[in-house]
Amino acid sequence: MKTGTIVTLAVVGLLAIFFFMGCNGFNGLVKQDEVVKKAWNDVQAEYQNRADLVPNLVNTVKGAANFEQETLTKVIEARSKATSIQLKAEDLTPENMAKFEDAQSQLSGALSRLLVTVEKYPELKAVQGFQQLQGQLEGIENNIKNSRKVFNEAINGYNVKVRSFPMNILAGMFGFSAKEGFKAEAGAEKAPKVEF
Repeated sequence: MKTGTIVTLAVVGLLAIFFFMGCNGFNGLVKQDEVVKKAWNDVQAEYQNRADLVPNLVNTVKGAANFEQETLTKVIEARSKATSIQLKAEDLTPENMAKFEDAQSQLSGALSRLLVTVEKYPELKAVQGFQQLQGQLEGIENNIKNSRKVFNEAINGYNVKVRSFPMNILAGMFGFSAKEGFKAEAGAEKAPKVEF
């Protein structure tokens, strides 16, 4: 065989290998990106379930005589803010995630204050509808926690792939970039002080 033929075959072989690796790499990135999008949709669905439950919870609590109106107003306002922030999987930047988490945290805080305030109303705690709603809320909060965990795992797999060599070169060429996951709230690293 001539040297030119060998060189040509080697170049064609290398190009075929790079093409095959590029196709597999690109398809792998697309697959990981879709896993992240699905996990994000699941997180949003759980948050929406919670938001959908809030009006029923508020209306049930409103029925209690002399219930603090300010507490109910804060829950309604926090729900409105939380549902107004619509975030797509493509927009998972640190800034957008911080806004989303802040709004959801405000709703969680308002719901917690509502449930603490309910403790002052034994007649309300005895209402079966309220007990069912409270149980549903606890279940939804657990689902949110699990969905966030699955989402962070999906983000981790995606980010490892996007940032690893040589995939990072291919990812940059096709517009894939690292995404932001959920983080602990500020101050969560400090254990709460318990006094008796």
